[in-house]
Amino acid sequence: MTTQDKIFATMTIGEILSSFPQKNQKIAQAMTRAGLHCSSCSAATWETLEVGMFSHGKSQNELEQLVRELNEILLEEVDESTITLTHRAAEKFREFAKEEGAEGCGLRFGDSAGGCGGFQYVLEFSEGAEEDDAIFHSEGLEIHVKKGMVKRLIGSVIDYADGLQGAGFKISNPNVKSSCGCGTSQGY
Repeated sequence: MTTQDKIFATMTIGEILSSFPQKNQKIAQAMTRAGLHCSSCSAATWETLEVGMFSHGKSQNELEQLVRELNEILLEEVDESTITLTHRAAEKFREFAKEEGAEGCGLRFGDSAGGCGGFQYVLEFSEGAEEDDAIFHSEGLEIHVKKGMVKRLIGSVIDYADGLQGAGFKISNPNVKSSCGCGTSQGY
């Protein structure tokens, strides 16, 4: 890992997120878990990671641990030949399917134009693959994706996070070239 492929405590939060857009969902989750999750407080994208942590009462050890965790995220390998669900996401999908009476359904994964970044992800129940779908298998579930979207979505990892700032499915997509500050849309 070169210094330009590494995260440092002296980088701004905005710089970190914009430098690694393909990993910024996981990076943002790690920052949230570390305590950088408040709104209307002093942790802002223009501040350094160090200032954000210290202004939240975090210690030097906690800062160093976060920097290590963020750099470990950068090193994670992604299988760019498929689309996968984490175990946690698959279990949550099954739970929602049962609640909605959609047991046995697959997951339809796609994106649509929208948001300030260009595209927003779409996750829905799918009763079956359609003729123009590519089919992926992960965690015992079928994932249906329109063939025209595969190039943008291939390599994505669908996870589920449950935290103080809300719960939901989170997508890490290695094809993302930019993402919006609000984290709801991305560009390719």
